[in-house]
Amino acid sequence: MAVPTFVDRVRLLVSAGNGGHGVASVHREKFKPLGGPDGGNGGHGGDVVLRVAQDVTTLLDYHHEPHRKAGNGAPGAGSNRSGANGDDLVLSVPDGTVVRDAETEEVVADLVGPGTELVIAAGGRGGLGNAALASSKRKAPGFALKGEPGEERAIVLELKVVADIGLIGFPSAGKSSLIAALSRARPKIADYPFTTLVPNLGVVTAGSLTFTVADVPGLIEGASEGRGLGHDFLRHVERCAALVHVIDCATVEPGRDPLTDLDIIENELARYAESLPADAAGADLLERPRLVALNKTDVPDAAQIAEFVRADLEGRGFDVFDVSAASRAGLRELSFAMAEIVAARRAATPDQEVTRIVLRPPAPSGVGDEFTIDERRGAGGERQWIVRGDKPTRWVRQTDFSNDEAVGFLADRLNRLGVEARLLALGAEPGDDVVIGGSKRDLSDAVIFDFDPTVDAGAEVLGRRGEDLRLEENARRTNVERREQLAARRAHEAEARRAREAGDWSFPEEADDLFDEDDQP
Repeated sequence: MAVPTFVDRVRLLVSAGNGGHGVASVHREKFKPLGGPDGGNGGHGGDVVLRVAQDVTTLLDYHHEPHRKAGNGAPGAGSNRSGANGDDLVLSVPDGTVVRDAETEEVVADLVGPGTELVIAAGGRGGLGNAALASSKRKAPGFALKGEPGEERAIVLELKVVADIGLIGFPSAGKSSLIAALSRARPKIADYPFTTLVPNLGVVTAGSLTFTVADVPGLIEGASEGRGLGHDFLRHVERCAALVHVIDCATVEPGRDPLTDLDIIENELARYAESLPADAAGADLLERPRLVALNKTDVPDAAQIAEFVRADLEGRGFDVFDVSAASRAGLRELSFAMAEIVAARRAATPDQEVTRIVLRPPAPSGVGDEFTIDERRGAGGERQWIVRGDKPTRWVRQTDFSNDEAVGFLADRLNRLGVEARLLALGAEPGDDVVIGGSKRDLSDAVIFDFDPTVDAGAEVLGRRGEDLRLEENARRTNVERREQLAARRAHEAEARRAREAGDWSFPEEADDLFDEDDQP
């Protein structure tokens, strides 16, 4: 099996780093057993970033390794120590890479220009430690928030070659030979159709101007409909400033002649442009400058055919050049004509600035729009309420359900957001299932609660949710109280001795409520 050396379309599964968990910790030192919360925050997970690099010309690396993952954030620690952030994963892609969603085939971004970046998967945020959760009303949280999982998504990377000039024509028209004669590119050249299966790029110098030329694989009739891998080949001409029709004047195939070949290729370009969105890069293919190179004129019969069709081609408005890749005749004139078009295009195009594209969901416009609630029936016929929204889903992911106080904190957040009030308004009854999290297609990772707006969340045993009464109450007596109780006990003992001396033995000798075992004289 042949190993590919050029890949222009790959499916890639990217996973951002998970956020580190926060830590619930209490500061401890001598004579200060409850010094307050000091749990640090977890580190943020690393992002997956696509970056355009000039030295990358193929997607071959991602063909061999289609799964990529960024670094996870480190968990927090005591003494207010936050975890380290995960390392970002930067994936270098060629200039002209189109990023699509693998499921919907929608275009996510079109990466053009060296240095352009796209954050395709954002890392999860680190969980807050109990030090960050402390407030004037919640002075000693006994819980911390978990780190959020990083985004995972399947994408398709599609390379559209960025070249100044595109060479197009039928198979075996001599495009590869022409680019080899114009530049130092060395594509595969043979005497059978479809020798070239991937675009070849060559750097051409004409005077003081240097530009790139792309040898697009051969096109046939029906290429706009996908025949002969037409869609895979035609997308590489979308970004070219100008096109050069390379016409084989020495072909011996029946039904082939320069004018017919030109009409077929022009028709395929028109149909392909019509199939693209109005704002696509190749929607104006037929409006771009086009040259005609009558190739293989070193063959006597081909030279005669070229001379015969020149007038018709010029009458259509084309600049026509007689060339031969074998004898190099006409190549200088053709290269300077291409350079003139490229120079005009560059002068009319402003310099592109390096951009950084970050994908973020749209911000909610108001409290009422931050979540939605839908009713459905479960597998057993029970009524379920599906709560969807960025905040509720994120809060559920951050909650440690093994900690009653953390569950109470989640209940408070949902109540403040208005979830409980909305459920009551929609007719939810105690015992109904409330499902939070998951997606519209998959609820396997969602969390199901039993709706009961009157139930205690469990943190009330410590006072108000998130508070520790041990920091508010102190059962130890002060020194003044100790001295007063000691004096009262001594007075009681003196009175007891006098009563016994008088013969009254019914008077109690000790008063337990006046003295504890930790009292000392």
